[in-house]
Amino acid sequence: MVPGLPDVAELQLLFAQYNLMYFAGEIPSHRIAYNARFANLAGRVTYKPPLIELSRKHLAGKPDELRETLLHEMIHAWLHARGDKPGHTPAFKKKMREIGLRSIYHDLGRAAPLNESAKRYIVRCEKCTMEVLRKRKPSPNLVCARCRKHLIAFEVVEMRPVELARAASRAQG
Repeated sequence: MVPGLPDVAELQLLFAQYNLMYFAGEIPSHRIAYNARFANLAGRVTYKPPLIELSRKHLAGKPDELRETLLHEMIHAWLHARGDKPGHTPAFKKKMREIGLRSIYHDLGRAAPLNESAKRYIVRCEKCTMEVLRKRKPSPNLVCARCRKHLIAFEVVEMRPVELARAASRAQG
């Protein structure tokens, strides 16, 4: 369990309370869970199976953001249950205003990974020089999305902090 976060049973209770308070109990039962792999998401809803996933990394120690994210995902589930389009439609935004939510967007900030991985890979296209930093070892059959040429992967074995002024002076000199 991550400090500063309710456990899954408490999340289920919050879901039931919010469902009655804001949606008149119209949202079918959903399992509520944390997803430790979310890097750029605060939350996500799926309908088959009915599941709302929340980011541990981005919501730890932030009870207001956790409430807003859960309610945000519940609006999607509510619209879907009513047979409406569950996207960020005018109906979605109207329900947000009724509930008192501010925005469809989340300021995810710069939350550190919960489990920092020491392994890093650089994937580079030799033709168009596009580079991407990856946490996981890339497939050997990757091709560049820009020019469709084969990509080369390099494993980073050591990472050190770099002083930007010093690096810039070396690049110029």
